Amino acid sequence: MHTHRRPPSPLHGPDGSPLRVLVIDDEPDLTEVLSGALAGEGWEVRSAADGTTALALARTFRPHAVVLDWMLPDIDGLQVLRQLRQELKTVCVLFLTARDAVEDRIAGITAGGDDYVTKPFSLEEVLARLRGLLRRAGMAHEPDGDQLVVGDLVMDEEAREVVRGGALIELSRTEFELLRFLMRNPRRVLSKAQILDRVWSYDFGGRSHVVELYISYLRKKIDAGRTPMIHTVRGVGYVLKPESS
Repeated sequence: MHTHRRPPSPLHGPDGSPLRVLVIDDEPDLTEVLSGALAGEGWEVRSAADGTTALALARTFRPHAVVLDWMLPDIDGLQVLRQLRQELKTVCVLFLTARDAVEDRIAGITAGGDDYVTKPFSLEEVLARLRGLLRRAGMAHEPDGDQLVVGDLVMDEEAREVVRGGALIELSRTEFELLRFLMRNPRRVLSKAQILDRVWSYDFGGRSHVVELYISYLRKKIDAGRTPMIHTVRGVGYVLKPESS
């Protein structure tokens, strides 16, 4: 069986141009990792470390979506959001916040924030939330559908369903994100560090045993009673290959 691999993301703007995303956060490491992940989706990315710079940049860059830290060094994130909304009526906004108090969430929604991710977060979660926001707003189009196919393993990203050999497989959210990362990189050996960065959080630390644990969970569900597709490359990491490989 052959592997069908989509481009990193066929999502594009209404006019067919790449999606534009502005990342506003004053943590350089987080901004770098997040910008890299977004660029890896084929999107145009700009970043700003404070609200003033971000607002000036937004006027020329005109992003489809903004990833906005709640706490900025100069202007409060909510104030930045209100000003963005005045100038870009349809922009989708994803808040990054270390706060998870109900009052804060209500304040953000009132100001026009679309969704939240609480720190620490996984890059896959941020990407999934952004895709969802942009699709719902009618600002992103995906002509090629949402299926990832590797051998007889099929993932419907939008419906969050996984089928192998025609049988539906129930996965937890983390198992799904781990499998999605493996399926987007078929036959490519992924290190535990790469998997931790992408599926867990940017500051998770070197807890590689968590990766091993979730790989074992996936194997029980994906490979049980079937020809294994998830393989360990000793001293390096893991690789997903179709049966015939």
